[in-house]
Amino acid sequence: MFKNYIKITWRNLIRNKLSSIINISGLAIGLACVLLIGMYVKDELSYDRFFKDTNLIYRVNTHEKMGNDEFTAGHTPPPVGLTLLTNIPEIESYTRIFKPGDEIIHFVNKGQKSSLTEKALLSVDSNFLQFFNYPLLEGNKATCLNGPNSIVLTEKAAKKYFGDVSPIGKNLVFDEYSTPFTVTAVLKDLPSQSSLQFDVLQSNVGMPPVKHFNWSWVWLQMGTYIKLKENVATDAATLQRIEAKFPAIIRQQAATAFKRIGQPFDEFIKKGGKYDLSLQPLTDVHLYSANIGNRFFPQSDIKYVYIFSAIALFIILLACVNFMNLATAQSAKRAKEIGIRKVLGSERKLLIYQFIAEAFLYTLFAAIIAVVIVSLCLPAFNLLSAKALNLAAFLNLSTWAGLLVLILLTALLAGSYPAFFLTSFKPASVLKGNGDFKASGSGFFTRNALVVFQFTVSTVLIVCTIVVYKQLLYTQSMDLGFTKENILIVADANRLDKSEESFRQELLRLPEVANASISTSLPTQNSFTDSYIPEPTADNVNAAGKDIQLSSFIVDEAFVPTLKLQMLNGRNFSKGFTDSASVILNETAVKQIGWSDPIGKIITYPGGNDAKFKVVGVVKDFNTESLHSTVMPFALFYTTSGTYHNNTSYIAVRIKPGDYNKAISSIQNKWKAFMPDNPFEYSFMDEEFDALYRTDQTIGKVFSVFTFLSITVACLGLLGLAMYTAERRTKEIGIRKVLGASVQNVVSMLSKDFLKLVIVASVIAFPIAWYAMNKWLQDFAYPTTINWWIFALAGAITLIIAFATVSFQSIKAALMNPVKSLRSE
Repeated sequence: MFKNYIKITWRNLIRNKLSSIINISGLAIGLACVLLIGMYVKDELSYDRFFKDTNLIYRVNTHEKMGNDEFTAGHTPPPVGLTLLTNIPEIESYTRIFKPGDEIIHFVNKGQKSSLTEKALLSVDSNFLQFFNYPLLEGNKATCLNGPNSIVLTEKAAKKYFGDVSPIGKNLVFDEYSTPFTVTAVLKDLPSQSSLQFDVLQSNVGMPPVKHFNWSWVWLQMGTYIKLKENVATDAATLQRIEAKFPAIIRQQAATAFKRIGQPFDEFIKKGGKYDLSLQPLTDVHLYSANIGNRFFPQSDIKYVYIFSAIALFIILLACVNFMNLATAQSAKRAKEIGIRKVLGSERKLLIYQFIAEAFLYTLFAAIIAVVIVSLCLPAFNLLSAKALNLAAFLNLSTWAGLLVLILLTALLAGSYPAFFLTSFKPASVLKGNGDFKASGSGFFTRNALVVFQFTVSTVLIVCTIVVYKQLLYTQSMDLGFTKENILIVADANRLDKSEESFRQELLRLPEVANASISTSLPTQNSFTDSYIPEPTADNVNAAGKDIQLSSFIVDEAFVPTLKLQMLNGRNFSKGFTDSASVILNETAVKQIGWSDPIGKIITYPGGNDAKFKVVGVVKDFNTESLHSTVMPFALFYTTSGTYHNNTSYIAVRIKPGDYNKAISSIQNKWKAFMPDNPFEYSFMDEEFDALYRTDQTIGKVFSVFTFLSITVACLGLLGLAMYTAERRTKEIGIRKVLGASVQNVVSMLSKDFLKLVIVASVIAFPIAWYAMNKWLQDFAYPTTINWWIFALAGAITLIIAFATVSFQSIKAALMNPVKSLRSE
């Protein structure tokens, strides 16, 4: 019987070549989209699931409120791990990570001395490789990180530094350490589905900041992971019971640290402050951390998995709708076949099986083509989605099983309605030629509804694409409060040590350089954040004792003019003043404090031995992060203030417009004169800002590509329907032409019904698209507006594309010689 189904399907495929091509093309595009997005979703959902006991591992998050600033972060103080292990019996072990920043590494490879900047460096506890079971190629997990000068390399890093020679026992010299580091182990290269990414591991035992702040409960720079004992349940009730113990432990343990910085813990809580810990499953870290700060590694967002999945679902639905529409549109051609089969005794269920089998075979052909499309498009899709997917997934039995299920579901979805619709005809009516298959009832209504559905989806995607790109253009053109263009950034300038200022002066002598500044950080980089106490004044008595959370940079007097910050009040730092106890605040900080005249007012820094700083200026608000975040209260301290100490330093160089390559070369030559053994690395600030929106740019590209594909699939279906409509009305067109109808009249007659459906689809799509984009824009602190013209443009695009598709067939029908269509009459 199945052999007979194949034979009938093949005959129909050959007999109706154009409709077969349309059906198979639409299904192939839909299946290819599902396969590509399925690979993406599978990759996203598999993060951190390869670890042994992964269901027992949790990241410790910190929830804190200081002043008006409240946040949850994926980093903790150093003592948290040991404290939880000591006080909570359900915890078996813990481990910690610290990101020390980029490091210049000097090494000898094949007799050649070289230096490289290592960006993928991580400092970890000695039990890290036992806690996370990354496979070792060489070395001992239990001892390889015990020494202060022990380092572990990944396979990739080992080749980078030592080629094909075993690195075990060999030395690497870190620029900031006097003692060489010895390679004690080599790791297999990390899976891309690991939320922890690194190439070099060093031990926390020898990490100066970790040792220095090991007592502190306010230095939130460590990542802490805990593992529960095997007999502990991991349900929500158990986790709530464990987390319920945290407040009492924190109150007891953190009191000394808070008192040490001049901020008693109980007083901090009374002022409205919050300080708590929570546990997050390791397998949730990658996708469920959108509102959790993270200074270690980039994270994704589950909403993009939902968005991509929804797009794939809608495109395969569009392809199935095409199949349904074209099958029902051909009902007149197949009605007599069905009538004869019924007269000869064929049961309805067998006819239904036949149509389902036809849909299955069409889908099978389409799936073969889809796999070819995926293999050809995978490199481009990887670029689009910033992934490293490969065809190895197709060697997996589960993938083929999933593909078979997808084919079956698609065939059932595409073939079910035509099967039930076409087999419902009464044979007597069909064979007389006046049957109900010609009626315009449910079949006609259903076809129209399906066309409306197709163009509703396409119009929604068009609106979404326009809004995404409008937001991206808005973020690129919005006034950031400073000028980011033509600023070259030299990172790790602290390596110049006491020569920093001399190097800056040398840069200022270059004719290509307009200005240069030294600071502890820059916009797009991390800032230092801590709590300060503003003095109460007559115009703001409410400020008494209330903390304000200030992010800050330590800068020189050239910082404001180099970035072209706008001074609103007071003055900039100057060597003509003693500014070691001065501070410049931004507008947001002044508003949050409530001062009407901030110049001359004092803020106290409890974390700096109650040091007092006088406000000498106010700058216009400037964005240091992406526009997903609002401008935070910000302070600039002078370079001689010694407010706090960190090991970072940046030089921002404003280059004059002109020959940028010459400017870069000149700056590099100056760097080599000062630092001959260190590589010169630089970036541009506008590029750094663009990188903050990489995810949004990816979403924009994805919407563009899949919008195009959805419109292509919808138009294929519309072309097929227009073709059959014109064929069905061939004699009518011939009569109208004989009676004097013009080509324009005929095109209008054939097109207007379809265009009405497109207009209805647009009316339905607009509120759906508005709601979806309004939700998406809520992630931005500074969203663009969804103007009326966006909907008008999307509707116009849909109408033009639909009209062009229908007109192609309508004009062809209108130009036919009426003598040919009426010859049989």
